[in-house]
Amino acid sequence: MKTRIHILLVTLLLTSLACKTVTMAWQPRPTDTSVPTGQLTSTATLTPIPASPTATATLAPTTTPSPRPSTPTATLTPSLSPTIRPTPSALQLRVFDDLWQLVHDVYLYRNFNGLDWTAVHQEYHQKIVAGLTNVDFYAAMAEMIQRLGDNHSSFHNPSQVKSINAQVSGKTDYAGIGVMTISVPERKRVSIIAVFPGSPAEAAGLQAHDSILEADGQPILDENGFHHDLLVGKEGTTVTLIVQSPGQEPHQVTLTRQRISESTPVPYQVIKTPQGKRVGYIQLLTLIDATIGKQVGEALKAMTAEGPLDGVILDNRMNPGGASTVFSETLSYFVNGSVGHFVNRQGSETVYIGGKDRNGSQKVPLVVLVGKNTASFGEIFSGVLKDLGRAYVIGETSPGIVEILYVYGFEDGSQAWIAHDTFRPVNHPTETWEKTGIVPDLTVVSNWDQVTMDTDPVIQAALKHFDEK
Repeated sequence: MKTRIHILLVTLLLTSLACKTVTMAWQPRPTDTSVPTGQLTSTATLTPIPASPTATATLAPTTTPSPRPSTPTATLTPSLSPTIRPTPSALQLRVFDDLWQLVHDVYLYRNFNGLDWTAVHQEYHQKIVAGLTNVDFYAAMAEMIQRLGDNHSSFHNPSQVKSINAQVSGKTDYAGIGVMTISVPERKRVSIIAVFPGSPAEAAGLQAHDSILEADGQPILDENGFHHDLLVGKEGTTVTLIVQSPGQEPHQVTLTRQRISESTPVPYQVIKTPQGKRVGYIQLLTLIDATIGKQVGEALKAMTAEGPLDGVILDNRMNPGGASTVFSETLSYFVNGSVGHFVNRQGSETVYIGGKDRNGSQKVPLVVLVGKNTASFGEIFSGVLKDLGRAYVIGETSPGIVEILYVYGFEDGSQAWIAHDTFRPVNHPTETWEKTGIVPDLTVVSNWDQVTMDTDPVIQAALKHFDEK
């Protein structure tokens, strides 16, 4: 099974969460298994296959790769030391050539967004031959992919891949305080978007919408970015934070770091509209964690234990996307049937969702919340519900980053996430969400770090919508 990966790279956790699933290997040169040139081979996916039907990629073999640009070759001894520099590594050259050829053969945009891809090969080949440490080599490969300019395709070194795989499996594992955050550079803070149950942060009373200003006397966010290393550390050590809740003065709190080994939480609750209607609220922080779909099902079951809901709010404002399997399983609680098409250089493929009702979830009125941090499958999830007429969308227009990435592994353990498909909705196939983003039915602006659940104008607008139905 080949899983499409689709996520915007934003710092959501106290560590850098570059979250994708390893599902394919790019092997353009024969190996011990004699993989033909230019073929993709499936490897064991790290994401459990959902019980219900999902949209999966049937990837046809790529066309025969055109010859790489003529460049000098060198017979070199591989070197993995990050400090040795005098000669280029043969392994580096192989990984580079395979990466370049991969983009040439499968990248969604045939014109490479106006980039001269042949000239790029010559430029980076010369850099490697001149001699690069492993650190510099991986930085150069990441830079090369960034130059494609789609703001989505990316390259990850072997160390990053290990962290990614752990997150995809649904098991966070680090020592820290247990919060998910988002940077707010204009106010020099990071704002908490979720707190892990049973964590030091929860025990200290920290909540979503609180902001962290300092850690151990140092700014948590400055011109160099988010200092997440101030929050993580050795288990049992302490960290003193300056925290500010919306509308209140900053205060100090000291926490003891502990092991955090939990799935990404799916916060939910039942809230009442001004007219007394029961509305379920579910916050979708990601669609990469393989446990998200199951957690959403459990949330729907728990919120309907005392009776049916009059509506459900799906908050995707902090959802950067994820994997097609998680997208499909989560969406299956609310829709059934064809929802659109994945489109690539070879053609298109229908995306079918096998619906499953959870205590009325297939018919309950929906409001979806979107914003500037909604991306990738978070956008497609929201757009599908709007396109099908299943949901009323409130918030701010999303950024329009909806290319679908395929994940390719290389012999050194690195990965490339390359834009391979895009998505076209079933009812409005001429819409191009890459250009427009997901445009809400009602625009309401809200700054996450300046509101609470009770004062958030976007949530208030959603409750008002249910009362008016």
